[in-house]
Amino acid sequence: MPATYENITTTTLGSAAADITFSSITNTYTDLRLVLVCTTSTSRILWMRLNGDTGTDYSTTSLLGDGFSAASYMTTNKTAIEVAESNTIGTSTSTPEMWTIDIFSYTGSTNKTCLITAQQDANGSGQVMRKVGLWRDTSVINEVKLMLNSTGNFNSGTPATLFGIKAE
Repeated sequence: MPATYENITTTTLGSAAADITFSSITNTYTDLRLVLVCTTSTSRILWMRLNGDTGTDYSTTSLLGDGFSAASYMTTNKTAIEVAESNTIGTSTSTPEMWTIDIFSYTGSTNKTCLITAQQDANGSGQVMRKVGLWRDTSVINEVKLMLNSTGNFNSGTPATLFGIKAE
């Protein structure tokens, strides 16, 4: 069955902000897709927290490459899903980067998984990255929060869109 994407909401920051939160998400879709195009005020780690849960029940497996080398690693028992680390894409202060986060079966009764994709073209020195995130919780997701660690903000004008996906 083909999927139908419906724009739930789009946020464009009117001023710099440390986080972007989508709340009161309805449970009428099968999956969610979040699209973020951003630069940040300083290089920082980008995280995603679900339903405000600050417990250590998040894990991330990462694969990234730049055309010359590849790397992979895993983080476990974190207080959020690591979307981007400070030494790779997702934290640029000048080159916009596009992020797509697919959250699967967000209303299901199993642990929640997501696929994170990102790419950055920096005049021949860009990177691509794929990550799989896990939230070890069976709750229906009704809030998604993107945040930067420590100091730093998403720059003013940053757009973020949350889509609901329905199977036809």
